[in-house]
Formats: sequence, C-alpha cells, structure tokens
Amino acid sequence: MKNTSGQGYSEYYSDPNNPVLSSDHLKDFNGFTPKNYMSEDQRFAEGRPDVLTFTTDVLTDDITFAGEIMAKLNIASSSTDADFAVKLIDVYPEDFKPAEKKDGVIYGNYHQMVRSEIMPARFRNTREKGEALVPGQKTAVNFRLQDVVHTFKKGHKIQIQISSTWFPLFAVNPQKFMDNPNFASKEDYTKALIKVYDDSSIEAEILK
Repeated sequence: MKNTSGQGYSEYYSDPNNPVLSSDHLKDFNGFTPKNYMSEDQRFAEGRPDVLTFTTDVLTDDITFAGEIMAKLNIASSSTDADFAVKLIDVYPEDFKPAEKKDGVIYGNYHQMVRSEIMPARFRNTREKGEALVPGQKTAVNFRLQDVVHTFKKGHKIQIQISSTWFPLFAVNPQKFMDNPNFASKEDYTKALIKVYDDSSIEAEILK
C-alpha cells in the first residue's frame, strides 16, 4: 500500500463516538442472507476522514481473484486497542451501464463491495486471550477475508478501504484495552490516531 505523503504510512483519527457505518441503508439489515450490504455501493464511506482508501489505476485487462485473500497490516495506534475493517471493492467505470436497470441504481462509478472482514487487534496473536497494543509501537495484524471468485473487468479499478469501526454490523471498540470491551461505557471511548504503514499488503490468489 502506498500513499503520496512520503512519510511511510497513512493515518486517520478513529472516534468510537462517530463510527463508520456498515451500510448506507441500515433498514436493509433485516431479512435473510444474502443482504444488500454485502455488495453495496461503498462511496458513502470513501469520503470519510477516518477511512483509508487505496485505488489502482484503470485495469487494462480482466483480472480474476480466486481463493484466499489475506490482509497483512502493519499498524500503530496512539491508544491500547483497535479494530481493523478491510473491504475489497470493485470500482465500475464512470460510463458503465448495466444490461438491465435494477431498483433505480446508478452503476456509473459504483463501488461494489466484493469481500470484507474485521479483526480486533487484541486477537492478533491468539483468540484465547486479548492483548493490548503498545501505544505508538508498530505491530502486525494479519487476518483472512472471506474466500472469493471475482473478476475485475478491464476498465474497472480495484480499491481497498480500511477503517477501525463498522457499526452496527460489529460493536464499536472503545479503543481502550479492557478485559471485556462489551462492558465499555461512553467514558471508556477513546479517540485514537491510527497509522497503517506502507509495507502493509493485501494478498490474493490470481486465476490464470
């Protein structure tokens, strides 16, 4: 992952009191799987200052991801706990027009979520017991997204979004390490400066 600042990392402030929403249409969370948020347009999150966005150039050929997707993040936080939500997104061309119109959706520049996952940094080494982050210390947080078979078409772009909240799909992390964050009160909520270093990566299997 690269940024244009030249400082070796990208950063954002994560505020548990102002979480990134997991959908722009929360009423659609009701009902059975598959749910609309699983392939929802992610432009509602892209412009937020607490969401990092990395986007490729326009693809000159089709590329198919088939199999495992690994997020290998190297992060640092000013606080002692954090979650990391990663989304893999297919960005459609500005002039894209589907063969059939669906529910009034405009697909030009549509940011289709392909796969996603969230990882509490407290469980970066083991799920048996949570471990606090050391403030300011560079730390590896590695986790798998769901497996995938998806073709990013020529003319599209591949995008990654990273944030530390994904509410209400996942409970808000207070960002202050606690034995059980489910018992956190508003007084425990801690705004944190999160850094994601340039040597982080998203690894996917390519079908040839």
